[in-house]
Parts: sequence; structure tokens; C-alpha cells
Amino acid sequence: MLTGMSIPPDQVRGSAIHVQGLEKSYKELQVLRGVDFDVARGGIFALLGSNGAGKSTVVKILSTLLKADAGTARVNGFDVATQPAEVRESISLTGQFAAVDEILSGRENLVLVARLRHLKEPGKIADDLLRRFSLAEAGARRVATYSGGMRRRLDIAMSLIGDPPVIFLDEPTTGLDPEARIEVWQAVRELAGQGTTVLLTTQYLDEAEQLADRIAILHEGRIIVNGTLTELRQLLPPAKVEYVEKQPTLEDVFLALVGDNGKNGHDRNVGADA
Repeated sequence: MLTGMSIPPDQVRGSAIHVQGLEKSYKELQVLRGVDFDVARGGIFALLGSNGAGKSTVVKILSTLLKADAGTARVNGFDVATQPAEVRESISLTGQFAAVDEILSGRENLVLVARLRHLKEPGKIADDLLRRFSLAEAGARRVATYSGGMRRRLDIAMSLIGDPPVIFLDEPTTGLDPEARIEVWQAVRELAGQGTTVLLTTQYLDEAEQLADRIAILHEGRIIVNGTLTELRQLLPPAKVEYVEKQPTLEDVFLALVGDNGKNGHDRNVGADA
């Protein structure tokens, strides 16, 4: 579906997130000018845009932290304006920076959240999530010793306590190094693979390309295009096909040198003095 096409009623009923005509202004600044999109259950939907495009405003409205001036939005079948409590029970929100307690261990962070949610067997829940996000070996360590990617994975793990069907990730890889970004990407793929609906905001083109089932571009308060990566590529003229020798990408080089947690090629220096 590209912009300008209405969403069929049967698709709306099967949607995890449905947004129509969303508007929001801050005094004289109109941030959202009629935003429409739909997110299928169990899918990864990327909301792509530059800084100030309104991505975080959309997420705040959908997570009931902000009221829209006009339009409607439903999350997991609940209206964000009239059923905010039901929406909050259906979602989890991970912001641009990891909200973890650095004094506690990774496991203690997870147990704390499970207890706050009054869940049974918080220790078992924590251990399961540590294994799921490849943090079991680091679970007893203080979070202050974690890398950026580990903190972000722990943050996402904490947001999944209680099994919310919908999770919002607002620019989850901001400030992370390339290896940490790849770790987070893998965690997001696993979420969707297990049935969680993910709405991801990002300004990184490669992130949307790597992760999303559908991509919407938000520009000057409006969705200017919405479709799969294949559909978006078809908006441009076909590329001229020529035979060229394929060169390794920077990602290929990076993973070849630091793969397996840096065990391969850890003593190699590119361009360094002897």
C-alpha cells in the first residue's frame, strides 16, 4: 500500500495498530498534519524520518503519553483516547536511551520489573529472558560493566516482561557502535519471529531496510510513502545492469575481523604503524 490508498475495513480489524488522520501541534508549530498508517500483527513496521519529522510524537500518542489534536488511533484494538488503560496493558515502550539501573545486575533489573508487575516466579522470568537475549553469562554482573549493545538488549528484555503484544522502539540504536547495532537488530528480528508486533522509529536508512516488513516515510508531518521495500524501490527508475566485480561491504569486513566476539583478527591493525 502506497500513500493515497485507503485501508480496507477487514485489514483494520486485523491490525495491531491503526492510525488515521492524526494531527498534533505545539503552539504554532504543526508537527503532525494528518498521519495515516496500519501495522499488521506480528510485523515490523519502520517509521522513517529525519530529526524533527514527528516520529517520537507519533509514538507518544500511541503509547498514551500525549493526546492528539485530531484523528484516531487504535492499538491492539483499543482506542488510545478513550481506552488508555487497556492500551497501556497491551504495549511496552523503549525510548532512545536504555532505562536500566547500572547499580543492579542484569538479572536484578529483570526481577525488579517482574515484581513491580506482580508476576509469579520473577526469577524464572528473568532467567528465561537472559537466555533469550544471550545475556545469561552476564546476568550476575552489574549493568555498569555492560557494553552499549548489552544494555540495549537488556532494556528490550525488560520491556517484554508481561508479554505485551505490541512494542514501540523509538530509535533503539541511537549512539550505538556498529557491532551493538547488529546485536539489537537480531533481538528485534527475534521479537517479530515470536509474534510480537514492533513499531520501530529510526533515521537510519539501513536499519529500516534490514528490519522492516513495511516502511513509512514521515516528512513534514505527513506520511509521503508507505509500502514494502520492494514497492518503495519500484518508485525509482530501474537501475542500469552492468557487470562489475562485487566488492566486500564494510559490514562484511567488520564482521570478518571482529566476528565471534572479537576472537578472529583481534590483533589486526589497518593502517597502523609497526
